[in-house]
Amino acid sequence: MEKPVRLLPVFVVLLLLLISPGEIMGPTAAEARTCESASHRFKGTCIRPSNCAAICNTEGFPGGKCKGVRRRCFCVKPC
Repeated sequence: MEKPVRLLPVFVVLLLLLISPGEIMGPTAAEARTCESASHRFKGTCIRPSNCAAICNTEGFPGGKCKGVRRRCFCVKPC
């Protein structure tokens, strides 16, 4: 009868480790999804995200970012 009593705290700790923090703390605010599209007007290697964002603004997007190994400009907007 001694062993089940000693294993109870171990079982409780393992159970708490398996529960995700979101389930303990409750729901959090959902993140907005962003859609990406390769810029059609940006030429060359994307080094400064501000330049990419400026070109994307002319294409009707609110922002842009440099992405990938080839450092291409991708325009972003909320979906």
